[in-house]
Amino acid sequence: MLCFCPCFDDNHHPTSDDVDLDLEPVLLISGIGGSILTSKRKKLGFDTRVWVRILLADLEFKKKLWSLYNPKTGYTETLDKDNEIVVPDDDYGLYAIDILDPSPFVKCIHLKEVYYFHDMINMLVGCGYKKGTTLFGYGYDFRQSNRIEKLMEDLKVKLETAYKASGGRKVNIISHSMGGLLVMCFMSLHHEVFSKYVSKWICIGCPFQGAPGCINDSLLTGLQFVEGLESFFFVSRWTMHQLLVECPSIYEMLANPDFNWKKQPKIQVWRKHSKDGETSIELESYGPVESITLFREALRHNELTYDGKTVALPFNFAISRWAAETRQVLNNAKLPDGVCFYNIYGISFDTPFDVCYGSKASPIEDLSEICHSMPQYSYVDGDETVSAESAKADGFAAVERVAIAARHRELLSDKTVFQHIKKWLGVEQKVNIHSKTSRVSDNKPVRE
Repeated sequence: MLCFCPCFDDNHHPTSDDVDLDLEPVLLISGIGGSILTSKRKKLGFDTRVWVRILLADLEFKKKLWSLYNPKTGYTETLDKDNEIVVPDDDYGLYAIDILDPSPFVKCIHLKEVYYFHDMINMLVGCGYKKGTTLFGYGYDFRQSNRIEKLMEDLKVKLETAYKASGGRKVNIISHSMGGLLVMCFMSLHHEVFSKYVSKWICIGCPFQGAPGCINDSLLTGLQFVEGLESFFFVSRWTMHQLLVECPSIYEMLANPDFNWKKQPKIQVWRKHSKDGETSIELESYGPVESITLFREALRHNELTYDGKTVALPFNFAISRWAAETRQVLNNAKLPDGVCFYNIYGISFDTPFDVCYGSKASPIEDLSEICHSMPQYSYVDGDETVSAESAKADGFAAVERVAIAARHRELLSDKTVFQHIKKWLGVEQKVNIHSKTSRVSDNKPVRE
């Protein structure tokens, strides 16, 4: 007798008749926090999932994922010298970007916060894509720089694999969030390879010019991926902060100081000054360039304790210089002839832009106090994480740019987004559009 359990079998499993062998292969590329990371013992070989996990999340994160940047190599390296951080490549790379905590408990309660590309994978399989032949995933160590050699080489291998597995058909990339910056770096540094293997690039919710509100605050007070009751079972804001200070990928998403913003993003601090017995309270403002000074002062006493030792974690100027070079790589990216580009971005949700610490009634005296305070935001339109202004400023000759009313992660399961993707991939002839759409009249038409 067969037993069906929705906790473990929520996928459509196509037969060989369902698979369309004429489809161009699709490669899904995740954003920051969008890949499973495991800690693997260098000697014994067994591994432990450290991102994402719900049970013992904070403890395992501190033990095995806290890291330091190595300026000699450009890599962020874990403090635990007996382990290395790896991304599982099971299921043709799709496992690592599907359900980020694939434990039976999470599947049964269907905790939506850790379901990443899951719905999109199911949608594509339902359209006839076959894992390992026309459907692949690329998860990566999102602590690292978006242009670091290993990530670039692994992406090249993944593109070659998809190209060969599908019988020499060019690949259609679908990237989400920071994954778009990784693709841009690859396109800039390996232009000919990108041109050889890529047919279309569908970019979703990419912070092309940075994500000022979220990233500025990530460097100063941390990042909470899960809100509400679930946050008590997840990695704490402070624990996450101590990792992000050493992550080049975070620095690479700071606001682009050379971009012509409608209004320059800024960090504001209600500051208390005392001089000659007189006290004054002033609202100080820091733009993208001046913010470096603020980061330096605010993080000068930042530290953690690991294995009984104190580890200093100030603002990392070596990473800052590396990130400035990455911005130049991004600015130099050109879309190759023959590659069609599509951009989907989120709107209709308040998205942090400026961030303020302290208040007139309770000002900050020493800037290091910022790291132990909670921010207040001013908002712009976007997807709650990336502003629409940044996400649509790709600088490419897009075939189509589409604004969808959805949150950052929800873009990956939105039905209207799916309709557009199927239309652009040529697996559906008609699409019912309930969104703002702008077409670029002087570039290439959508290829059938």
